[in-house]
Amino acid sequence: MAEQVDPPALDEVVMFTSDLIRIDTTNRGGGDCRERPAAEYAAARLADAGIEPVLLERTQGRTNVVARIEGTDPSADALLLHGHLDVVPAAAADWSVHPFSGEIRDGVVWGRGAVDMKNMDAMILAVVRGWARQGVRPRRDIVIAFTADEEASAEDGSGFLADEHPELFEGCTEGVSESGAFTFHDGGGRQIYPIAAGERGTAWLKLTARGRAGHGSKVNRDNAVTHLAGAIARIGAHEWPLRLTPTVRAALTELAALYGIETGLTDVDALLEKLGPAAKLVEPTLRNSANPTMLDAGYKINVIPGEAVAHVDGRYMPGGEEEFRSTLDRLTGPDVDWEFHHREVALESPVDSPTFAGMRAAVEEFAPEGHVVPFCMSGGTDAKQFSRLGITGYGFTPLKLPDGYDYAAMFHGVDERVPVEALHFGVRVLDRFLRTA
Repeated sequence: MAEQVDPPALDEVVMFTSDLIRIDTTNRGGGDCRERPAAEYAAARLADAGIEPVLLERTQGRTNVVARIEGTDPSADALLLHGHLDVVPAAAADWSVHPFSGEIRDGVVWGRGAVDMKNMDAMILAVVRGWARQGVRPRRDIVIAFTADEEASAEDGSGFLADEHPELFEGCTEGVSESGAFTFHDGGGRQIYPIAAGERGTAWLKLTARGRAGHGSKVNRDNAVTHLAGAIARIGAHEWPLRLTPTVRAALTELAALYGIETGLTDVDALLEKLGPAAKLVEPTLRNSANPTMLDAGYKINVIPGEAVAHVDGRYMPGGEEEFRSTLDRLTGPDVDWEFHHREVALESPVDSPTFAGMRAAVEEFAPEGHVVPFCMSGGTDAKQFSRLGITGYGFTPLKLPDGYDYAAMFHGVDERVPVEALHFGVRVLDRFLRTA
């Protein structure tokens, strides 16, 4: 298929990525964030193209943008295209460039959000503005949502939109967002493009141990710190059993075929060993997981506290929540209580759908040397909240990346950056997919 993308869109995606990075939307958690300037920027770009945006807030300054582009087929289901505006914190002293400079150097855009995920926000804006200039209308309605608070609880973002404004997403049955269709170089010359068709569930936990407070010099067999330390040690050492979901099975099957491996799925560990670096695409999503991350106890060295608290980042596979709960009950034991600090569902999306096929075809058109495979994300996205509306979610932020570029390290990492050519590829692929979705 000949090039269809509007040429100015290729310049705009770079400019928009840089501009959005320069708008500091750091989300420190606990409500400490202000997305409104970025939301107003995105809304203005939509309005310039004749697309009417709606700005919505649950909390002052925590702004979301929603807009709808009408398709040519009113009987077709609508497609949600969404990206978050907030970013995680960045310490400028650790970076080669200032994380909120949006600097463009040597064909690369630098800054917090370059990959997670102001690049996709910019692609969306560039594509739909290009359509406006060309007079293009998609087949199905496209609902655009730029959200707040994805990097924390999503209560001010997609959760708020799904719960309080479901009418804005009427007709949407599928959604597309971050973390998929990027180039994975396997070290042997193959280029793999994983498209996300599932997410592990989020289970951020608070553990509380209570005991008898007392003097640090006295015998104390009811020490809250000791109770908590034992539970944390058991959780950290636990080996979770294998749990293969349909998406992970599909990923393993396609990867095995790509590498000509006949082991099958009877011995997954042996299959992973034969996949080499490509095993990284599936290894984090073969099991539930629970990683202790925070500890808080005591206020003085010679005082045994009556309470000790820990936090654990837990993730569970689709269908694995009950196993997760029962395992945590056993590992924490009778002396430690646990509760969900934040919980969100696991997701599973069909890999044999027309939408997945359309994403695959769009990538293969512009990267014919690439191999598209489905995969499950180890973390989570706003697709979890939008699933409350019956919207099936996929991860599709197309980027053609050079060998040696560590895509995974860009997420929440130091020196986050994205090549200009990767943004151009993303616009072309996203434009191609959305025209035919």
